[in-house]
Formats: sequence, C-alpha cells, structure tokens
Amino acid sequence: MLVHELCPTKPLTLEVVGKLLKELPHLNLSAEAVRRVNKSHEVLTKIISESKSPIYGINTGFGDLKNVQISLDDLSQLQTNLVMSHACGVGNKIPAEVVRLMLLFKIQGLIHGYSGVQLATVELLIAFWNKNILPVVYEQGSLGASGDLAPLAHLALPLIGKGEVSYNGIICQTTVALKECELSPVKLKAKEGLAILNGTQFMSAWGVFNLLRAKNIVVAADVIGALSLDGFDGLKQPFDARLHTIRPHEGQIESAAHILNLISNSQIANKLPEKKHDVQDPYSFRCMPQVHGASRDAIAYVERVFLTEINSVTDNPTLFPNDGEILSGGNFHGQPLALALDFLAIALSEIASISERRIFLLISGKRGLPSMLIAKAGLNSGFMIPQYTAASIVSQNKQLCTPASVDSIVSSNGQEDHVSMGANAATKCAHVVKNVECVLGIELMTGAQALDFRLESEKLETSSCLKKIHSSFREVVTFLETDRELYNDIATSEKFIREFDFHKL
Repeated sequence: MLVHELCPTKPLTLEVVGKLLKELPHLNLSAEAVRRVNKSHEVLTKIISESKSPIYGINTGFGDLKNVQISLDDLSQLQTNLVMSHACGVGNKIPAEVVRLMLLFKIQGLIHGYSGVQLATVELLIAFWNKNILPVVYEQGSLGASGDLAPLAHLALPLIGKGEVSYNGIICQTTVALKECELSPVKLKAKEGLAILNGTQFMSAWGVFNLLRAKNIVVAADVIGALSLDGFDGLKQPFDARLHTIRPHEGQIESAAHILNLISNSQIANKLPEKKHDVQDPYSFRCMPQVHGASRDAIAYVERVFLTEINSVTDNPTLFPNDGEILSGGNFHGQPLALALDFLAIALSEIASISERRIFLLISGKRGLPSMLIAKAGLNSGFMIPQYTAASIVSQNKQLCTPASVDSIVSSNGQEDHVSMGANAATKCAHVVKNVECVLGIELMTGAQALDFRLESEKLETSSCLKKIHSSFREVVTFLETDRELYNDIATSEKFIREFDFHKL
C-alpha cells in the first residue's frame, strides 16, 4: 500500500499533488504535524479557560454578529451551528478530484499548528481521503472572502455526521458511509468549525486542478501546432533560436525551442524555402512561440501564487501558540487567487483562439490541401462544421474571461464589505480549461487529416516526434474518407488531449 506522509515542514508542490491525485496513496501525519496540532489545541483550550474577553468566532457570533458573546457551555454548539447554517451551496456537484484537493489542502493548512483544532478532527479528514469518503460539495455559494464558507461547510458536514458523501463513487448519507467504515463523527470544540470553514481551499483546489491541466495544455498546443505546421507546409525559420534570444521572454524561448525540436528531422519542415508554397506564414503559425510562450509565462506566475497558497494558513482568527496570542486578520481573503485565476483563464483562452485560426487555415483549401480537408468536397462537408464548433467555443471563452475579480458585493450587513469572487473565477476558469481541450482536440483532428494529405501528395516524411503523436491519435480517430458523424470524434479527441502524455514526445 502506497503511503504519503504530510508534514508542515515539507511544502506541497504541483508534482506531488498531481502524483497524489493519480496514485491515491494513504495519507498519514508526521510526528511534527501531530505535535503542532496538539500544542495549538492545548494553548487554545488554556486561553479560553482563562480569558474573560470576547474572542471573535470562539466565544462570539460570526460576521455582523461579532459582538454577541457566547457562554462557555455553548461553544461546541456554536461551532456545530456554524457548519450547518453555512452549508448553503447550490448548483452542480464538483468533481471528485477537486473535493480530494480540498481535503488535502485543508489538512495541510491545519497541521501548521495555528488553528487550534483537535487531532481527532484532522484524523477524520485523513480517514475521508483514505477510505474514499468524499463530501458532496456544490459549485456555487462562495464569495471568495471570509474563506470559501459555503463549500467548506459542505466539506465539514460529514465530520459531524451530517450531509451527503460520495462513498466509493456512490452518493449516500454520511451516516451510512461512517457506519460502513466504522468511523464516528467528531464533536466540534471551540473554533473548530470556524477553522474548517475559513480558508481558501475551494478556490485553491479548483486553481490547482486547473493548473495541472493547463501545464499539459501548453505543451499539447506546441505539439499540435507543430503537427498542423507540417500539414500546412509551414516554415521553420520563425522558430530559430536567434530570433528569440533577442526578445528573451522565458515562455517564448521555451515554446520556440520545443516546436523546433518537434520538427527538427521533418523532411517537410526542412524543405528549402524556395520549394515552400509561401514566403511567409500567417501569424497563427509564425507567432506560436510568442502566443503560446506568453501563456506559459502566465501559467508560471499562477503556479507561484498557488504554491504559496496551498502551503499557507488561511483560517481566522489565527492562534500563535508560542506567543499565546490569537489575532484576527484577513488571510482568508481570496484576492491573490481571484486575480491569478482570471489571468489563467485569459492565458488559456488565447491558446484556443490561435488554435481555431490554424483550424480555419487548414480547411481553407490553401497550399495544396483540399477544401474542407475532404475528397469530393461538396458531396462531403468534411471539417467545415468542426471549425464552426471551435469558433463557437472560442467566442464563449471570451465571455467567460470577463474577470470575476473586479466584482464585489457587500455581505453580512456591511461587515464583509469587499469580497474577491475568487470562487467564481475558479469555476469559470475550469470551464475555459475544458473548452480549450476541446478546441485543441478539433485542431488535432484537422492537423492529422492535413498531414495525411501532405504526406500522400509530397511523398515526404514528417518528424519522428510528430509520427508518434499522429500514429497514437490514429489509433482512436481514423482518417476521414467521407462524411460521418463527427461529434464522437470530437469527444474522443478532447479525451485524447486530456490523457495523452505530451511531455514524453
């Protein structure tokens, strides 16, 4: 059985998180994590027993009810009521992978030892991961400030035996899953409900989920663009390293080198310039390094933001055990994430935008390719309508890229008067990610078809790298001889984009 130890001194990385999602090892806590959790809980218990002053969210109400003091006898009920009352999520159930990331990031945040929770609560969250008990969490309801309150309340409900979970892929009442796994709910103590509900783990989980796919997308875009370039009989000069060293944006240099390597031993790409169809290629081919590279740079920035976030403490108030103090602040505010998520959506949308333009050129009957990339065009429509589909998706992406982070709606009677809307930025970005994968899938369909025609007409070979992707793709989507129902091919191509390891080419 694979086991992964969580430790507050070992920061999570995207590589580690991706591996955890793929391999689903059992999680356990390091000795340092246990020590920190126990110490913070002991210090909090001592502060509560000795203090007669109001401490926000611990012996007071929440939000605009901050000045309502709660008796010691009701502190546990206060936390239970908080979880139940805040579980107001609506909309679609979020994917299992995102729920898993929420669990992982919440555990990672709590084991730093600034939250005051009891060890039993952290251990039950770990048991949920290990036994495949995934709380049912809904897509809408978070303002992205005061933490992701509604989504995290749904994550917390099963801790107290309430709500619904997906247990081994089947939705059921939490009580059923707990009984099956011989687990008992916890009785929340002071601050525990607040420690779980305050935080950015919904935004963070979506953001990392989007990032993992985005890092695959930018590599796939280079590969598919290179395949389309050979299909279009494009020029290799725009990828010459000398051009990019005099405008040294990192992403641009990486993308140019990647594409040049992909076509390095292609007989099509290496034809003498005078034997090419045109002296210069349209921007969607010629400027791939500049456009793809800018998106690479944006993704690198977003990655830095999210790596900081998932290794941070974002609940409130925050306990500093060594000082014996509790400070109320605003680390739950999602503004850093909201801005980054909007930026990520825009960067990925541009990948689809330039891809759709290459699709358009490939079906236009230029450079010796048949119109609509089909024999007997007219009788057959070929790839006419897949381009329509790609254009529709690209247009929708433009609408989805209207930034969420510039919006704010006052809540809690004005106490929470500026919010990030980072959760909406996250879910919009996820929609853009899926759209981009679909557009790239359509380009792969058209690029592979164009390359088949090019190879047949010119009796030349493409590169060894492009042969691998072409042959792998042809195992699942065949050459289009005559018209057929293409929606199945599009769905298969989108799945191929998501699952194929483009980094290995």
